Amino acid sequence: MSMKDETKYDDLYRLRHSAAHLMAQAVGELFPGVKYAIGPPIEDGFYYDFELPRPIREEDLERIEEKMREIAARDLPIQREVLPREEAIELEKRLDQPYKLELIRDIPENEEISFYRQGDWIDLCRGPHVESTGKLKHFKLLHTAGAYWRGNEKNKMLTRIYGTIWPTEEELKDYLYRLEEAKKRDHRVLGRELGLFMFSHEVGPGLPLWLPKGAVLRETLMEFMKAEQTRRGYLPVVTPHIGNARLYERSGHLQTYSSKMFPLMRGEEEDETYVLKPMNCPHHIMIYASELRSYRDLPLRLAEFGTVYRYEQSGELTGLLRVRGFTQDDSHLFVTPEQLKEEFKGVVDLMLYTLRRLGLEEYRVRIGVRDPKDDKYIGSDENWEAAQRAIIEAVQDLGMDYEIAEGDAAFYGPKLDLMVRDALRREWQMGTVQVDYNLPERFELEYVGEDGQRHRPIMIHRAPFGSLERMVGLLLEHYAGAFPFWLAPQQVAIIPIADRHLEYAHRVRTRLQEAGFRVEIDGRNEKMGKRIRDAEVQKVPIMLICGDRDVEAQTVSIRKHGEGDLGARSIEATIAYLKELQES
Repeated sequence: MSMKDETKYDDLYRLRHSAAHLMAQAVGELFPGVKYAIGPPIEDGFYYDFELPRPIREEDLERIEEKMREIAARDLPIQREVLPREEAIELEKRLDQPYKLELIRDIPENEEISFYRQGDWIDLCRGPHVESTGKLKHFKLLHTAGAYWRGNEKNKMLTRIYGTIWPTEEELKDYLYRLEEAKKRDHRVLGRELGLFMFSHEVGPGLPLWLPKGAVLRETLMEFMKAEQTRRGYLPVVTPHIGNARLYERSGHLQTYSSKMFPLMRGEEEDETYVLKPMNCPHHIMIYASELRSYRDLPLRLAEFGTVYRYEQSGELTGLLRVRGFTQDDSHLFVTPEQLKEEFKGVVDLMLYTLRRLGLEEYRVRIGVRDPKDDKYIGSDENWEAAQRAIIEAVQDLGMDYEIAEGDAAFYGPKLDLMVRDALRREWQMGTVQVDYNLPERFELEYVGEDGQRHRPIMIHRAPFGSLERMVGLLLEHYAGAFPFWLAPQQVAIIPIADRHLEYAHRVRTRLQEAGFRVEIDGRNEKMGKRIRDAEVQKVPIMLICGDRDVEAQTVSIRKHGEGDLGARSIEATIAYLKELQES
């Protein structure tokens, strides 16, 4: 369940927030002298960060969980207390809790300082919580991790303990089952087993190498998107992997995004400095600016599968989901103010069509707007208000429910994200579209209007996949490697029973390849049963078995992954069947 702002104080939030306190009290009873940091509820659970007197071991989790059950059985009332600032500071000094003291000092003077007490244990907290520890029943501690205080690597490394809690035992069991299933579906494991991609220390962390089957999968996704973009009036462009630093200084990336960029590269000339591009937008802007446009030329929709590079911290790299080099299905639309809403809705329609084709039917809409208290954003208040209003009105026109995420906008404009749920009910941020008044302003982009005057276009940034790498990782885990037929790197495995059937198998393969299918023959000197099992393990959607009867009758025996034998069919009937699968 997502912790939406408007449902922040619902029962599940209270339950998880209270479970974090229950765990913290248990840790305090087992580890005297522990220093408490923060312990918020999160999606599907909770965590708490501690400075412990010794490193925690796996067996410690069982002890902590047992102590939590003991405290829960005491059914201690959970009571809110408000203290004056000086009393709050004295309390935390007496308890020797330096992290809490730091948090108190950050609380504005006009805000009250609240604590929650359960028995003899008390913690600085805004709440809310359940009425007593007896309400906390169906929980499980999961694992530990390191976490820098306040996310700053210059600060002390703390121990973070994760747990989960649910209203019922059945929901807890279901969640733990999904966790175990997720381990089996780990895209890093499946990618290696299915021969899709690899990483090499010699090449560098976070830089995936695509193997032949993985490259086919990428190309299939790209061909799908290119065909759909062409149908919708997008024009292909190609831009270089590097650009002059002045370009990115003008766009604002050097000032606002430098922590995510690779170091600058110096050229031969004194003022010649290049960046490894973190974004494609400045390059596309230069294409737009290469000639004076008329209102008749707009909307101009430029699309590129552009590879970008971002220096993610090594500890944040996660297979294909978080990499340093990735390819976006990037596009930038240059539109007039009158065209903005309809073009935005057209982009959303493309994103929804893409998700349906990929079998990702469940999603929610999140609109990221700027945080007015943050100074990272560029552009005028007027432009920001216009852009945010355009997104909200377009989504309302489409009849879509949405939520507002303050502070989640890009530095140059607000955005709409589709938060997608996979087969295990996990949520992924996939597909984004942004409205941007600011970069056209910074680059002084213009078009000649119907009135003969110069006007400023508006940009729409969009990427339905987000990145090919992340999309492949999502799909691998969503389908557990068993891709739908149209997407499978190898769609058909032809298995001749004996060597004398090889020639026929080659003729069948030629017919299927001419029909546009991806086919391989497994003519290894292995028993047929092993070759069938291997095709099942490789999750090949369709197997075609060729024996004496098939050669004589000019048929093949069809086996479908996960379903078994479908019987013998003629080559023509088999091709017709495969075409049905391709379109489904």
